Amino acid sequence: MVYYFTSNIVDPPAFIYVGKDKFHADKLSSAHIYLRLPEGSDWESIPQDLLTDCAQLTKANSIEGNKKDNVNVVYTPWSNLKKDGSMAIGQVGFKDQRKVKKILVETRTNAIVNRLNKTKVERFPDLAEEKEQREQEIRNRDKKAMLERKKEEARVAKERKEKAWQKDHAYDDVFTEDALEANSNENRDADFYDDFM
Repeated sequence: MVYYFTSNIVDPPAFIYVGKDKFHADKLSSAHIYLRLPEGSDWESIPQDLLTDCAQLTKANSIEGNKKDNVNVVYTPWSNLKKDGSMAIGQVGFKDQRKVKKILVETRTNAIVNRLNKTKVERFPDLAEEKEQREQEIRNRDKKAMLERKKEEARVAKERKEKAWQKDHAYDDVFTEDALEANSNENRDADFYDDFM
């Protein structure tokens, strides 16, 4: 089971996933919160309001943390999460501590939690299938972009080739027999020089 929340304080809206048990209340048991950032976004530049939403949701979904004030919530990119066989169910570690950030939640803000709870949807997803569909969409989009890029490169190459041909053959019609004969002084009458002077 996974809870899906929508944070409308950013545009486009952000989707937050809460596991049943990776924003996480530091040193306390809590649900792991996942934030799907828009493509091209960096986890280090998450808007402060969105960080606050995630942190409040994390605190609210921690049995211990919800009762306490001044709770630190840690967050990191998913690629920095580490799990090995010695860890308890739901427990995770970090590969690189330098990629772990903390945000302090002094108190629970009910207005934020209530706003997010209004968007709460419970699902029983096949996460592997969702991941595969998302990756397929990305591959399809990248493939389409690559084809468009190749098409544009071919158009530019054709244009360059045509310009090069025009440059190489710009004087072709000047050197035809008719043009050469018309410009020759051999077939002109003797008064030609009088008209010239």
